Amino acid sequence: MAKKFADLRAQMSPESQARAKARAQAILAEMPLNELRQARGLSQKMLAEVLHVQQPSIAKMEKRTDMYLSTLRSHIEAMGGQLEIVARFPEGSVRINNFANLSAAQGSE
Repeated sequence: MAKKFADLRAQMSPESQARAKARAQAILAEMPLNELRQARGLSQKMLAEVLHVQQPSIAKMEKRTDMYLSTLRSHIEAMGGQLEIVARFPEGSVRINNFANLSAAQGSE
């Protein structure tokens, strides 16, 4: 018989629970756009409908590492967030890391 996660967590020491919570928050604090969309419970099709574009446009946008901030802002706002280099949602802040490799790539040109 499978055990409930809540039961397993209750058996953990308070220190272990705190470490697990901190690790989960660190993982959720930074992710690429496609993972952010999925974490928000949205499909590409749903987001495309909000932005009045076709679904392949969303797929293409999520793979890009270079885009106008206005495009990124529209994408974030369609998911219910606000862009300030960090996207903030009711559940917390998410650092968009799609651009992490961009400055390194530009420096090598």
